[in-house]
Amino acid sequence: VLAGYPVGPNDEEYVLVNNKCQCVTVTSKFVPSKENPDEEVLERNIRILVPLKARENISDPLSPLRTTFVYRLSELCKNCDPIEIELGGAIHQAQQGNSCEEPQTCYTYDRNKCYSSPVPFLYHGEVRQVPAALTPASCFAE
Repeated sequence: VLAGYPVGPNDEEYVLVNNKCQCVTVTSKFVPSKENPDEEVLERNIRILVPLKARENISDPLSPLRTTFVYRLSELCKNCDPIEIELGGAIHQAQQGNSCEEPQTCYTYDRNKCYSSPVPFLYHGEVRQVPAALTPASCFAE
C-alpha cells in the first residue's frame, strides 16, 4: 500500500511515485467499473518518459548514448526520505525504505542535484581541466 497526494485541489488522482531521476510518474484514481458502472475500481497509470540522447554517464557528455532503460516498480516505490517519529518521548529519525544505500541510476538530471563535468580551459597558454556545471541552477546559490 502506497500513500499518495492529490494532483490538484479538486482532482481525485493521487501521485504515488514521482521519480525525477528516472522520469517516471505513477498515479492512481478510482474510476467507474466497466462491468458494473455502480462500482468503482482503482486505476493505476504509469507514465515513463524516455530521455532522448541520454548518456550512460550523465555527468560525462562524451560517454556513449544509453540504449537500455530498466524500470523496477519496487525500486521506484521505495521512499528513502527520512521522517521524524516519536518513540518513548524522544524524537528519532527513521527511514521509510530499505536498501536506500544503493545508488540510483539516473537517466536524466535531477534538477535538485548539482552535476559537473571537467572541461579543458586555456589559461595563460596552459590547458587545465576545470569543472563546469551541467545544472547551474542547482550548483550555485542565488
